[in-house]
Amino acid sequence: MVSSASGRGGRGLLFPAAAAAVVLVLVGAAPAAGCYPRVFSFGDSLADTGNYRFAYPNDSGEPALWPPYGETFFHHPSGRFSNGRIILDFIAGTLGLPFVPPYLSGRSAEDFACGANFAVGGATALSPEFFRDRGFDDMGNRVHLDVEMKWFRELLDLLCPGNLAGCSNMMNQSLFLVGEIGGNDYNIPLLSRVSFKKIRTFIPSVVAKISSTITLGAKTLVVPGNLPIGCVPTYLTIFKSDKEDDYEPQTGCLRWMNKFSRYHNKLLTKEIKKLRKLHPGVTIIYADYYGAAMEVFLSPEQYGIENPLVACCGGGGPYGVSPTTRCGYGEYTVCDNPEKYGSWDGFHPSEAVYRAIAMGLLRGSYTQPSIASTTGSCPQLAELGSSAEYKPLYDL
Repeated sequence: MVSSASGRGGRGLLFPAAAAAVVLVLVGAAPAAGCYPRVFSFGDSLADTGNYRFAYPNDSGEPALWPPYGETFFHHPSGRFSNGRIILDFIAGTLGLPFVPPYLSGRSAEDFACGANFAVGGATALSPEFFRDRGFDDMGNRVHLDVEMKWFRELLDLLCPGNLAGCSNMMNQSLFLVGEIGGNDYNIPLLSRVSFKKIRTFIPSVVAKISSTITLGAKTLVVPGNLPIGCVPTYLTIFKSDKEDDYEPQTGCLRWMNKFSRYHNKLLTKEIKKLRKLHPGVTIIYADYYGAAMEVFLSPEQYGIENPLVACCGGGGPYGVSPTTRCGYGEYTVCDNPEKYGSWDGFHPSEAVYRAIAMGLLRGSYTQPSIASTTGSCPQLAELGSSAEYKPLYDL
């Protein structure tokens, strides 16, 4: 059941300024001994907790900065591309940490006592130059992984002024999430009708760029794979087909697009295996976002989801999206209960799906090796992962 957005106030106030963004915390106990006292995160809109506004101060028209984004949990836009919390929030909360603050909102070392998030909505793994060299000029000057790594080095200068070696202990004890990143390297060309065959040739370069950041000096890293893009409502609408074979019978997702995601993930896991051999003292955890998300699409009722392939906020139609309407922009509609929907805005998961993915990771069902097994004494993770066993849905 969808309702008109007109009663929601339409365009409202932007989410609170930098100081308020930092104190949006999940109140909880301090991390237990052996748990990670800090989390550092890199990525795109799937991981952004508020950097977009600061990275693009002149782009106040981005719908994610306005209602109804954030309405479910924060009750106002928080800078997240969702109706509520994202995977990073659930991971930090389980560790007993506050929400990870967006790096661009901070000012002092105290602002990043529990870590920092460098992810920005729309970010790519590869630089715009990579795409321009291949005849694709629609990337603009967007943030990419090298920029986020530059910000991270700037933060180290802030945390350990004049003595970067002094940060080694802090880095050894921290949990690093390198992604999800790379999705926009495919999404933007795909939406611009670049041939799928050409986009597929980008995958080795995307994986190589992610690989280059994994050796940033951290001791424990979580590296997520791609989500099943064939289950994204916007793509289901754009690439609607009359051919039954184009769809997975169990989920209704586009078969060929999910095959693309699995190919990215397969190359990424092969690269991770190589890196583990080259850096035996570093724990590199593969986070199978694809497998964790597919649990929802295969058995939505287990998660209380009734419309796994439909956007809660958008423009109607069988998948809840329209080519002329966006969530938060124009004559959009919003469902009454986002918890029943698999997608929030046609591109980004709902909080319900983010929660399901996060729990799959934290239990160890979709991480290899298990997050719980990488720290000596973290009761929150040990309890979650006590009986979990990683079972990939496809050959890694």
